[in-house]
Order: sequence, then C-alpha cells, then structure tokens
Amino acid sequence: MSRSLPLFGFLLLVALFGFGIWWNTRHDPNEVPSPLINKPAPAFVLPLLDDPAQTVSKAGLLGKPYLLNVFASWCFACGEEHPTLMAEGSQLGVMLIGYDYKDAPDDAKNWLREHGNPYRMVVADRPGRTAIDFGVYGAPESFLIDAKGVIRYKHIGPITPEVIAKELKPAIAALQKESP
Repeated sequence: MSRSLPLFGFLLLVALFGFGIWWNTRHDPNEVPSPLINKPAPAFVLPLLDDPAQTVSKAGLLGKPYLLNVFASWCFACGEEHPTLMAEGSQLGVMLIGYDYKDAPDDAKNWLREHGNPYRMVVADRPGRTAIDFGVYGAPESFLIDAKGVIRYKHIGPITPEVIAKELKPAIAALQKESP
C-alpha cells in the first residue's frame, strides 16, 4: 500500500492538471465575474482631482448613465488603453468619468497633461478605499453605471476598439432602450 501512495498522488495531480486545462479551454481565464453586476453601485463621495475641495458622489451622478474608468499614472496598461479613450471616449454616448486610483495627485495631473484628458471629470481615490467597495482588482477597470446608479457592465483590463464594439456599445445601447 505504501508503495502505491506516490503513484496515486502523481495520478491525482495529473487529473487536476488535466481538469484545469479542460476548464480553461471552455472559460476565458481573464474573465472575472463581478457580483456587483445588476446591483446598485456602492455609495461614494470622492474629491475632484483638479479641485479636491469639490466632491462628486454617486447621488450627484444619478439621472444619466456613465462609464467610470479606473486608471493611474503608474499603470502601464492604462497607457495602452488611453489612446482608445482619447479617440472614442466622446463618442460612447455616455459620460466618461476618470477614477484616479492610488495615485499621487500631481503625478495623475501631469500624466493627463502629457497624454490628454478624455474625461468629463476625474475623481481621486488615493487611499483606494472606495475602490475596494467596487471590487477593483487593479487598473485599468471600467464600470458602466446606469441612470439609476446600477452597475450594468464591468471590464477588467484595457478598453480596446474591439471591446468597445463588441461589449461596451451593446451594453450602452441596452441602457438606452431601458430609458423612457
């Protein structure tokens, strides 16, 4: 019996490895389901990046849908995403709001000055506490929030023209069908 134990352990590891390969061929390993989809966005009050004395809240944004885009100056993938937001952000049909995540304000301001600012406004969450409520894993991430403050779509990673065409625009179109 003790001689077959290593063989049994090896066969168990092979079976688990095979299951993992099978699972990944049927599911996108980059897709992380969010428990917040179709649930109210967390309440928040965050300062504006350019004027920290002014704040923006979830309650103040009710009435119109918006895309909340989490970014940071230190985020390499945000730099990959940014040209797409600059080119297509104003054509989405919803307000694009920047969410500066765990970033020094001067660094974020300089980064936006250098690369351009596609956002209608930029809120800052330097400690990252509100991001925890949103379930942010890291930057970039984007949340489509409807006029009632409900999260309808979440994308983890850079927004690309393909993501806009295949995922974001259909989600925005669905919101527009729901609106009276």
